[in-house]
Amino acid sequence: MPRSHVLMPTMLETIETTTGPNPKFSVIWLHGLGADGHDFAPIVPELVRKEWPALRFVFPHAPVMPITINNGHAMRAWYDIVSLDFSKVREDAAGVRRSIVEIEALVARERDRGVPAGRILLAGFSQGGAIALAAGVRREQPFLGLIALSTYLPLMAETAAEATPKGLATPVFMAHGSQDPVVPEAAGKRSAEHLRSLGMSIDWKRYPMPHSVCAQEISDLGDWMTARFAAA
Repeated sequence: MPRSHVLMPTMLETIETTTGPNPKFSVIWLHGLGADGHDFAPIVPELVRKEWPALRFVFPHAPVMPITINNGHAMRAWYDIVSLDFSKVREDAAGVRRSIVEIEALVARERDRGVPAGRILLAGFSQGGAIALAAGVRREQPFLGLIALSTYLPLMAETAAEATPKGLATPVFMAHGSQDPVVPEAAGKRSAEHLRSLGMSIDWKRYPMPHSVCAQEISDLGDWMTARFAAA
């Protein structure tokens, strides 16, 4: 009989920066649709505080794929978006699940470098935040926390059945702009409320901004991260 082969995920290309020697914590940060790992790398000096432990920031590049809502134009994305209507299933479920596997490969690499999941923050903006939520709630070994900015929960209908008790016990920082024309605030709030109904602790923040990040948000996120490091 021929031997069966398990297809392993290709390791995503990443940009990395450390804030000190021998980091014991990691932050894996996922960019939004059409961007790349460079997009949030400049946030590090604005976010990091001198009293924090040494961190490794990992900014992966999503694969390039055709996007339905952009007339099939190829760009970096974590999954295809087939509709602009948030009242319908708009995400490519297979793409979401594939990206979860790719993120798990990065998590395994951090483990091999001495940083277990319990000392990893998984963060993301927009599409990246959607993958952070989808991956985090399904883990048997929970992350230190999830950071979901200007985003929503994909595969919402499947979440209750597929989430794990430890995944749902993971603290979450969710932030959204009240003037967001890309991912409406209502979509983010609906996602937060759904996760809360499953028992998740959500720290929800709202800012007068469009589909972006603001200074107050970075400050509030820094406070939340300080509490997470202290809890670890």
